[in-house]
Amino acid sequence: MNIVKRKYIFDFDSTLTRVEALDVLAEISLASNPRRDAIIQEIIDITNLGIDGEISFTESLERRIKLLNAKKSDLPLLINELKEKVSHSIQRNKEFFENFSDDIYVVSCGFKEFIDEIVEDYNIPSERVFANTFEFDKNNVIVGFDSENVLSTHNGKIACIKNLNLEGEIQVIGDGFSDYVAREAGVADRFFAYTENISRDKTIENADHVAPNFDEFLFVNKLPRNISYPKNRIKILLLENVHSDAFDTLSKDGFSVETVSKSLTEEELIDKLQGVHVLGIRSKTQVTKTVIKAADKLMLVGAFCIGTKQIDLATCKEHGIAVFNAPYSNTRSVVELAIGEIIMLMRSVFQRSTELHNGQWNKTAHGSREVRGKKLGIVGYGNIGKQLSILAEALGMDVYYYDIEDKLALGNATKIEKLSELLALSDVVTLHIDDNVANKNFIGATEISQMKDGAYLVNLSRGFVLDVVALKEALESGKLAGAAVDVYPKEPRANGHFYTELKGLPNVILTPHVGGSTEEAQKDIADFVPNKMMAYINSGNTVDAVNFPNIRLPKQVNAHRFLHIHKNVPGVMAQINKVLAKYELNVTGQYLATDEKVGYVITDLDKEYNKKALKKLKEIAGTIKFRVLY
Repeated sequence: MNIVKRKYIFDFDSTLTRVEALDVLAEISLASNPRRDAIIQEIIDITNLGIDGEISFTESLERRIKLLNAKKSDLPLLINELKEKVSHSIQRNKEFFENFSDDIYVVSCGFKEFIDEIVEDYNIPSERVFANTFEFDKNNVIVGFDSENVLSTHNGKIACIKNLNLEGEIQVIGDGFSDYVAREAGVADRFFAYTENISRDKTIENADHVAPNFDEFLFVNKLPRNISYPKNRIKILLLENVHSDAFDTLSKDGFSVETVSKSLTEEELIDKLQGVHVLGIRSKTQVTKTVIKAADKLMLVGAFCIGTKQIDLATCKEHGIAVFNAPYSNTRSVVELAIGEIIMLMRSVFQRSTELHNGQWNKTAHGSREVRGKKLGIVGYGNIGKQLSILAEALGMDVYYYDIEDKLALGNATKIEKLSELLALSDVVTLHIDDNVANKNFIGATEISQMKDGAYLVNLSRGFVLDVVALKEALESGKLAGAAVDVYPKEPRANGHFYTELKGLPNVILTPHVGGSTEEAQKDIADFVPNKMMAYINSGNTVDAVNFPNIRLPKQVNAHRFLHIHKNVPGVMAQINKVLAKYELNVTGQYLATDEKVGYVITDLDKEYNKKALKKLKEIAGTIKFRVLY
């Protein structure tokens, strides 16, 4: 087999580091200058003009040094700053620089006085660092640079690389004009536009390959790397106007993220999911069995809401697709709306408001009552029910609750053993029932008939748990004094026309499923769900997954990790360990959790991987999904 001999030439600024060193030096040297910010911006502008080839590099360097007013004593401070600003994915793959040291060069238009100190930590000796050098006056002020150095001239990198007379394939990794012209001039074979820190249109246009991180560069070259699959190749699709913070968080972590403002039909979703690894939805998008079977790369679904009824959890599990939701993030928002609607119903605020909008002044106390001292019946004493219980009690209400499970009362709330008893004693009944299909019409004609005459009903849970036709009849007959409804048996996928049997009733507050739709709640959800997504993708954690065995994993540094999802049948673990033993792979940690359907095993190994072993692990009978993490 012919092994391709390569030499790797790295730029320094905005490639090996996340910053332009002279910009950082300016922040240090101009710290006490009253025009500091303006001068730094001028330096940055000049830097970009040189990088994009708009002015000669020599001119760029001369103008910046003149503005810097820096001293030799500023350089140790600069070096300390730069050591903290090495590119994240470069840090993550430090072993590459140790293992391939003889083939790595740094060719930079920066300065050896600080570059040598930084790259020394990455096993790159000074003799393989080619850069400019400063000139100092008698007071050790930086006044210029060595004009005899070829790198101080326009297109100096071309001459420098040519003079190295390197053998084999030469690859240049950088972010600017002086990097890609080396390939155009024929002194390099391939140019990688490095965009982890900054993305320049001209650079990308002239690149053989765009590397959003160093993992991508290593992946393309089939070189050893810290993670098996670059994050930029993991595609995430977010639907239904998921809060922008989710996009920002996932993008910042290196994933390729696409957003769509609406829900999609089954056919549209199947088409859109081709090549997608992670799907993020809210409540309208239906992730059906047909969708799941067609999404061959899908490994994770994130529900940016409480409910997961819109997702076929069983089929996801069968296909090794983990599902996460946000069970707590919008609790407060729902509770506040419930409290507000209870007050508005009991004060007849909605009727008075409608009358006034129609020009009718009807100042009256009839049908307007305080909530203090009234009995609140909570059906479903979960997270929302419990928090509602506390706030309602603080308003002076007497709180009662019913739940099919044994739930500990908070505050002075009283547990009622039978639903019929709760309904009969409550002035207001509020529903907080989960999305179990068995709860369809949980509150129907019979249950409504058991309620106190003149009581109020609030539903902020699921549309199908309440028989809206029976509710309409109770409202029209006067059995109930009013109702507030936020969820419906059938809801449209997008904003537009909607009909409900409750439309037009004067004593009913209708809202379009906005119980959890506050800016605060959506922001919290956009923080919680992406963090669960990243924990699963980055380390294999399944804590809080709704359809997977839960495993919390330690972070490993000097180990490989693979994830094996399989049918929960006898003998799979034995087969896994048999393969590991056969290929003499040293296990440093192993974690297993199962439920009635699937088993999830995570194995950490030493750094020696065997491709034949991986192939055998994938072929084990019962395997659903196999993934090498790092």
